[in-house]
Parts: sequence; C-alpha cells; structure tokens
Amino acid sequence: MWTHAVAFAALVFVPCAFAQDTTPVTPVERSAERPVPGTLTPVLTLDDAIARVARQHPDLRLVDAQRPVLEARRDAVSLTPPLMLGVDLENALGTGAARGFNAAELTVTLAGVLERGGKLDARRTLAQANLDALAPQREIARLDLMAEVARRYLAVTRAAQQLEIARTDIEQRRRAVAAARLRLRAGASPESVLLTAQAQLAQAELDRDRALQMQQSAQIALAALWQQRSPDFQRVSGDPLQLPALQELNVLADLLQGTPELAVLAGEGRIRDAQLQLARTQARPDFNWQVGIRNSRDSRDTALVAGFSVPLGSVRRAAPEIRAAEAERALTGIERQARELQLYATLAEAHGRYQTARLEVTRLSRDVLPQLQRAEKAAETAWRAGAISYMEWAQLQALRIEARQRQLDAAIAAQTGLIEIQRLTGQTLLVSDATPTTVAVSTEDRP
Repeated sequence: MWTHAVAFAALVFVPCAFAQDTTPVTPVERSAERPVPGTLTPVLTLDDAIARVARQHPDLRLVDAQRPVLEARRDAVSLTPPLMLGVDLENALGTGAARGFNAAELTVTLAGVLERGGKLDARRTLAQANLDALAPQREIARLDLMAEVARRYLAVTRAAQQLEIARTDIEQRRRAVAAARLRLRAGASPESVLLTAQAQLAQAELDRDRALQMQQSAQIALAALWQQRSPDFQRVSGDPLQLPALQELNVLADLLQGTPELAVLAGEGRIRDAQLQLARTQARPDFNWQVGIRNSRDSRDTALVAGFSVPLGSVRRAAPEIRAAEAERALTGIERQARELQLYATLAEAHGRYQTARLEVTRLSRDVLPQLQRAEKAAETAWRAGAISYMEWAQLQALRIEARQRQLDAAIAAQTGLIEIQRLTGQTLLVSDATPTTVAVSTEDRP
C-alpha cells in the first residue's frame, strides 16, 4: 500500500499546507515552466520550491547511489562456487630411488563444491530483499525532505505575516503621534503623551525591521535547500491563516498502514526471512569433490584419481545461527507494533494540535479581531474628543496587535501540525466536501 503514497510524495505538501488554491482538495499542478538561472522570480509557490528541491537536493540521490552497490553484491552472491585446478608433485628431489625426478608422480586435479540445501537461492533472495528495501527508504527520504521544504516555506510566510502586522501597528501608531501632536499644539494634552506615542511608534518600526530580517533569513534558508546562496525570489505565495478541515482521526489512522515507514519494516522482515532461510541451509553440508589424473614417471603409468569429502556436525554448528535468525525474525512483529503505536501517537498529537489551533484562529477572526478593531477606532474618536486618556487608546492598539500575533502563532502551529500529518501519511488530507476556513478579518487587519 505504501506505493500509493509515492504518487503523492512530490505534491502532498502543496494543496493544503498554506491554502494556496481556492479548491484545496485538488493538488496544485506543477508549473510547466522552470525558472531560468539568473532571473528573478517575483512570486515563489510551494510547488515551485518542492520541484527545485526534488531536482537538486543530494539526499534523494544518496539513496539512488546505493542501488549499484547492492546490485553488484547481488550479482556476486549469485555466482556458484568456483572450480579449482590443482597440481600435486610427489616423490621428487629425494634420495636413493627418489633421487631427482626419477620416481616423481604428477597429479592434475579438478575440484569443486556441490552446494546443498538451496544455498544459492537463499543468497539471491537475501540480496534481492536488500535491494528492494531501497524503494521505501527513498520515499521516506523524499517525504522528510518535502516536509522540511514546507516548514522552511512556512517560516517565510510567517515572516511576511509578521511584517504586515508590524506595518499595521506602525500605521496606527503614526495616527496616534499625529493626533498627539495636534493636541499638544492645542494645549489639550502634555508633551509626555507625544513622547510616549513616538516611543511606541519606534517600537513598531523595530518590529518591522526585525520582521524584514527574519524574512531575509528565512528566504536564504529556503533557497539553501536547492543549493542556492542568494534567493532569486522576492516573495512567496500562500496564506497560513486559511486552514481547511481535516478528515477524522480514525480515517487518518487507517492511512498509516500505507506509510513508507511501515513499508521499511516490512522490507526488514523480508530481509530477516531471507537471513533465516540462509542460516537453515547451513545445516545441510556441502560436498567437496575432486577428480584428476596421476602420472608416475617411474612406471610410466597413468591413473584416474577421485575423491570427495563432507564436513561433519553441520547441524550442530548451524543451530546457533538459526536460533539467532529466528529471534531476529520474531522481533519484526514487535518492532512493527511499537512503530505503529508511535506513529499513531504522533498523528493524534498533530491532529489535536491542528484542530485546536484552527479553532483558535477561527474564533479570533470571528469574535475578537473585529471587535478590537471597532473598539480601537472608537477609542481614537473618544481620545480626540478628550473623553478618555491616551493610555486607554494605546492599550486597545496593543491588544489589537497582540490578538493578530496570537492568531498568527496559532495558524503557524496548525500548519506545522498539518505538515507533520502529511509527512506521516504521505497523502492529502482535506475533507472532500469541506470548504477552507477563510479568516474573516477586515481589510485593515489582513494584508
């Protein structure tokens, strides 16, 4: 079943990690046009980033590079035992009648080993099992790498959202500075109010500069995945605040049966089966045979020689290896159960994190941010009229920015959980009849 996940490996993180499409249940198609080296890409999509990494990252080539090694080993163990040509010289260079080569006997033999018990087939099966294990290992490497791309891409989108929040804060702080300056000139407020507003504006500008630096660092980290020192894109697409509905946990748990991580354990089980079979073949001894011709220089006679040998006690010597192979084979089932439990626990934690964070984002968008926006505008009007103090207005401005920051943090937590779920299952996970959660925030609170 893990092969079903292979088809989604390159695209699995595209359709719902950042809600880049209005129809999130359909994977985003790869762009047919590849970026030309040396040109600047205005907007980088997650699909483009994944395609670049899939073409250039060495981790994917590393697994493929192991295939020729295992193929060579398979070919080596597929060879039968070699024939051996032997030459024996006897009764030469002695004394008396055996002086010189007068009584020498020369024997030329051909020897070999007759393997019994299916040793050749067992070796071939073991080598092929090791070779077959590369496929799920490569898919695990691919999914891990795609998840890392999605996480670094998410860091770029987070920095962009932080920048928008900082710009919103700067805009409202500038209004406060302008209003405080007018009231100071009119004698309606002290100079301390203006200085406080200017200090808060400076802090907002600091947050903007920090967000710009974070964005630059995140872009460099993302571009490094496709071995690029200087990013060739200006910004990325996607909105982390749009969080689609997921399938139920029990449905996702069923998808774990097709994950490549369990396929690796299945491959390990086949390897251990082959090792057990190979160990059992050692209980049947091989025959060593030999045939040849002997020539006696003394009598000028030639005769045929032949023989065979077989080792004794093969069953006793093979028993420890058989027991060890059987014990290792029995571990496969236990390891699979432990891995399934671990995968389910990780999936449940990520699913719960996503659902909780998605709820928080939705409630903040619907119930908190609109009210704070209206309250901030009402406070501005009231302060200009002298009905409230400046600190009350400034506190509402800070609460509005704090709520937006909390919303972004929750969205990032949800997206991180979603990336982990996709890495575990290797599939898209959106509910087919669900619509994405569009964050209902006013245009001033959304970029």
